[in-house]
This record gives sequence, structure tokens and C-alpha cells, in this order.
Amino acid sequence: MNSLNRIANPGKLSLGLVFPIEAYQGSVATMKDQELLAKRAEEIGLSALWFRDVPFNDPNFGDAGQLYDPWIYMTHIMNHTSSITLATGSIILPLRHPVHTAKSIQSLQKLSEGRLVLGVASGDRPIEFPAFNQELQNKSALFRDSFFYTKALLGNYPVYTSESYGKLNGSIDVLPKSDHKTSFLITGHSGQSLDWIAQYGDGWLYYPRDIRTLQENMENWKSALNNYGQPYKPFIQSLYIDLVEDENAKPTPLHLGFRSGSKYLLYYLEMLESNGVAHVILNLKYSSKSANSVVETLAKKIMPRFAVKDGAPV
Repeated sequence: MNSLNRIANPGKLSLGLVFPIEAYQGSVATMKDQELLAKRAEEIGLSALWFRDVPFNDPNFGDAGQLYDPWIYMTHIMNHTSSITLATGSIILPLRHPVHTAKSIQSLQKLSEGRLVLGVASGDRPIEFPAFNQELQNKSALFRDSFFYTKALLGNYPVYTSESYGKLNGSIDVLPKSDHKTSFLITGHSGQSLDWIAQYGDGWLYYPRDIRTLQENMENWKSALNNYGQPYKPFIQSLYIDLVEDENAKPTPLHLGFRSGSKYLLYYLEMLESNGVAHVILNLKYSSKSANSVVETLAKKIMPRFAVKDGAPV
């Protein structure tokens, strides 16, 4: 099974968690008990664990992600779980050489037996680009160049000429090889048009918006796919949540999400599903309760409606 099909199918919403799976103030998480929480996420029917790519800690940005290199940490979590999808949200293509990216993709696909889904992005922290000797204003072009170079490297004895990253003449190859197709989800717009994303991406990974904007985005996404004769490709979004003790509590806004009781969260997720959203990435950074408590609330109140097992509803 394509790893993307394990988390994204027409008409059925699935849920994932992004690391760090914890509440924390400031930029840096504790990273405690993440392995146990990952196992529990898999047990209760969450379909994916998401790993961010944050090269530098920029205190002004306010979030250093899961701290570890995403490829190394995915491998670590892979060894503590058995089948849950391992997804990047997202690898910053302009700041990594495509050869290293492709070798990491194929290595993890081989070792995990095809559990990887690749979210990719152009980067949103301007301060990082000078450290890589890259110009911020070039990031859209760099993204495209890296995207196509990386895709070429996933084939056999690739031929490709890049203005920024090098030239492949078909006389060398990248090992290991994996029989599992790697799906590329484009994050935000990554400096590209929606038409480009529809043509070349395997899905669109976006941010939470009000219902009217969501519906407009979904219509635009479907139109772009139809215009280029593309099959179904999923729309995936993130969501910050703070689940309070009172299950009837009404929502109050958080950055890119809300604080509420479990009943409103269930209602909101069903609304997203009815509008065609395929997968929601839950972020617990602003939670007022422990991650373990939130995960258990999800298990009791939310996952009976959205749980998956081996990519199928249960």
C-alpha cells in the first residue's frame, strides 16, 4: 500500500500528531516520554506521526520543533512503533542538498518498509538562509530545483541538470533502492502557484482557516486538479488544540487553532471531513493539560469516530 493511502482517502478524515507531543512554553520542548506517546498514538488509531525540519533555534520565531534531526528522529521513532505512518512536516528543500535528501528518503523507506510520507516546504525562517549561503529571494526557484532534482534521484541512474545543486549524467546512482513510492506533499504554497502544486505534488498541506476560506481553498484545489487532469490528491491541514476538562466547553481562539471541550473538537473535525479535508495534524504545544491526558481524551472521545488500522477505518 502507498504510505499516503494509509492517512488520506476520499471522504474519510484521519488524524495525526506532530512532535513534540507535549505542551511547552518558549522555543524548546523537554522531549520526555515521546516514545511512549508515539506507541500510544498508534494503539488508539491515529494514522501518522509528523516530524518537523528546524535547522536552527531562532528564539524570535518561538518554536524549535522536536530538536533532533528529522531523519534520525524518524528512525528512532520507527524503532518504537510498528505501522504508523512517519511523515515530515516539512523538509526544507532549499536548505538541504537533494542527494542527501534522496538518500535519506530511500534509506528510511527501506528500513521502515514504506512508512514514509514526505511533506516539503521552501522555508519560513529568513534568518536561516544566510547560514546556508542562500538568498531568501531565491527560495521559490530553489524549491523547484531541489524538488525535481530529488525526484530524479529516486529513479535509476538519473540524468538531471540543476543550476544550484549540480549535474547528474546517468553514470552514478543513489543507494539503497526502495520499491515503495514516496509521496510529496507541498506545504503552504512554497512559492509556487496552486496549478504547479496540483500538477507536481501528491497533495496539499495547508494551515487552519475559517470555514469560508477553507471552502474556497477546497474549491480552488479541486479546480486546479481538474484543470490538469489529475486524480484525487488529498488536502491536509494542521491544528493547534487545547482540550479542557469540561467536554461541553465552547471554543476560544488559539494561534492556528482553539481551546475547547472534546464535543466541539469532534464537531469541528466532522465539519472538516464533510468539506473534504483528508487528514488533520494535531499540535499540543499550547495545551493546558499533559500530553498523556490529551491523548487519553482523544482515545475516549475522538478516536472512536476517526480511528484507522492499517490505513482502513475501524
